Amino acid sequence: MTVRQRISRASPALKFVLLVGVMSFFADFTYEGSRSIIGPYLGLLGAGALAIAVITGFGEFLGYGLRLVSGRSADRTGRYWPITIGGYVLQMSVVPLLALAGSWQVAALLIILERVGKAARNPPRDAMLSHAAKEMGYGWGFGVHEALDQFGAMFGPLLVALVLMVSHHDYKIAFACLAVPGAITITLVLVARLFYPRPHELSAGPVQVTTTGLPRVFWLYLAGAALVAAGFADFPVIAYHFQHAGTVSASLVPVFYAVAMAVSGTGSLIFGRLFDRAGISILIPLTLVTAAYAPLAFLGGFWASLAGVSLWGLGMGVHESIIPAAVAPMVSPDRRASAYGLFTGVYGIAWMLGSIVIGALFSVSLAVVAVFAVAAELAAIPLILLVRRHRHASADADGPATL
Repeated sequence: MTVRQRISRASPALKFVLLVGVMSFFADFTYEGSRSIIGPYLGLLGAGALAIAVITGFGEFLGYGLRLVSGRSADRTGRYWPITIGGYVLQMSVVPLLALAGSWQVAALLIILERVGKAARNPPRDAMLSHAAKEMGYGWGFGVHEALDQFGAMFGPLLVALVLMVSHHDYKIAFACLAVPGAITITLVLVARLFYPRPHELSAGPVQVTTTGLPRVFWLYLAGAALVAAGFADFPVIAYHFQHAGTVSASLVPVFYAVAMAVSGTGSLIFGRLFDRAGISILIPLTLVTAAYAPLAFLGGFWASLAGVSLWGLGMGVHESIIPAAVAPMVSPDRRASAYGLFTGVYGIAWMLGSIVIGALFSVSLAVVAVFAVAAELAAIPLILLVRRHRHASADADGPATL
């Protein structure tokens, strides 16, 4: 059977997951390509380590915090597609404009606007995706999507690295080239809206959650994820360290980022499937392993830094695919966008605060930076254990656990 025949016979839910995944491939190709070099780019424009940490941290704060607004708006109005489309248009438009930034302040504004666009589109998109993912298992559905998403995040930085090499480190040309995948992304969003105007009809089986509020297990998982986020340095900060310490050459920084995204995408596929089988327990060994990214990336040489970045990518990819998969069965479908918005909003606030602390600790020592990051990651494990215990208790009372 050919690939085309397999796709034609696939269920509408699977087709929707794949279409949104391809859409995310080109979206991440665009904005992750830019994010792989904004650290050195801001440094060349005159920004220091603390300024870069504050810019990227504040961008993540808005990129996650504003999801509270977009998620609630989508659930309240039912306008999931218009909000999603608007977010993609904003995000894909501002990335190429970084080529025209004449100062780090202007570049910072564009970087923040890109995060605002992502904040607008993610909760309603994930809510629509959750309906289709239910048919194949939340972990696998979101894992497939995240894998396509992250492989786009791998090829974008590779293109940027190639452009920088050919253009003798002309960052403006690199940003301008990202207009092409950005335009493809917007086109695919419109195609998805045309062919799947009501994604909620793709949901398979009865709704399992009947409560109207957010359960205790949701808040426990949220607290654990926030600690994980606080310990993950944003990549521009890591890239700035590479440039400042001379650990990794400027032309190889986007290649390192591409490696991280490749590991992230592969991990999303593997651990998304394992999540459907093993539940939230899979996060315990993963958190232990990925916490080692900080000492490797900040204290090691070239090869240790590569290993550290790979673990960083694994941690980010797994958490970003398991978060929507784990939250989906916790809440009713008509509150799912709001739950995603709240969860990722708090996640982003923790990421911003952690990034600012890490940036400030650069002036103390890199060892202290590594200790802070590892401590924050490991502090999440007791909360993950509580989530697992809660789910086991629910299984004993009501049947098989959903996590």
